Amino acid sequence: MNSSKSPVLAGNGIFSNTTCRTEKKISVFFSVIFMTVGILSNTLAIAILMKAYQRFRQKSKASFLLFASGLVITDLLGHLITGTIAVFVYISDKDWIRFNQSNVLCSIFGICMVFFGLCPLFLGSVMAVERCIGVTKPIFHSTKMTSKHVKMMLTIVCLFAIFIALLPIFRLKAYQIQASRTWCFYKTEHVEDWEDRFYLLLFSCLGLLALGISFLCNAVTGITLLRVKFKSQHRQGRSHHFEMIIQLLAIMCVSCICWSPFLVTMASIGINENHSGESCETILFALRMATWNQILDPWVYILLRKAVLKKLFKIARRCCGVHLINFHMWELSSIKNSLRIAAISDSPVTSKQMNQQPLSSTGQ
Repeated sequence: MNSSKSPVLAGNGIFSNTTCRTEKKISVFFSVIFMTVGILSNTLAIAILMKAYQRFRQKSKASFLLFASGLVITDLLGHLITGTIAVFVYISDKDWIRFNQSNVLCSIFGICMVFFGLCPLFLGSVMAVERCIGVTKPIFHSTKMTSKHVKMMLTIVCLFAIFIALLPIFRLKAYQIQASRTWCFYKTEHVEDWEDRFYLLLFSCLGLLALGISFLCNAVTGITLLRVKFKSQHRQGRSHHFEMIIQLLAIMCVSCICWSPFLVTMASIGINENHSGESCETILFALRMATWNQILDPWVYILLRKAVLKKLFKIARRCCGVHLINFHMWELSSIKNSLRIAAISDSPVTSKQMNQQPLSSTGQ
């Protein structure tokens, strides 16, 4: 269809007169590249996490690995499903009248956009809470955070995200084709109905709440690890603290930078009456930023490992010229050693073996 035509489909959403002009070849190219890179990176991250889970099955490690695997698998499915639909829409020249007469495809697209948008944010906040409990309350974590509980929490998070995504369908509110005619979501143009505004605000508030919980829990975890590090200068495993802090900062920064523009934009549209004031280009830019989160998430687990970090610190040490980095203090380890802190606290015998003379001297 030509972009000059702007028909209205009953129940299928509205093709606005102010549609975005997107170059078909460029858009298809970027969609395919995004989907391919996302699938490959998430697949690699899943392989790394599964290998680590098979090697280290202790309680304190299994919970983190299960949550991380759930997050990466969700990102992978998001790329596969939403990416495939987006490429199909571009290839079909965005002719929604031809392939979406009953609004089935648009509904599926909208449900997937909401689910695969909220679910990773929820999982990220749950992981932050789990890590915070593991560091601040290791005994409680070792006794209560079993693999069964972790799987139950993963199921609850997914079911809640599915419920939010299906809420408009339950209320007989169809997902709308957006102005660019390349994706479906809640109504974002001329939002006057309170229910349309409610869905936008609900999505934004839940997403921002998840980011806020992640930020708060990661801050508490980081401060706790730093305090432990400075209070126990002679303990082994100081590099574990630094590795954990690096992982927490990376995950938190990626989520906040990528998701904040889209969540704030949707909240702005939901708050403003009559007209959102947000251009189609602004919404598309925010959407593409959010898409990058699913691409960068797995690289946190791929890059922040022993072998890679050692090479990075060696390169940094060479570039600096001066011995600003004491490499022996940064004997960075993999996920196994990151979670070793909680395991030490769980086992008194292991704690004695790891701390030996410093603990005995303080005890006297």
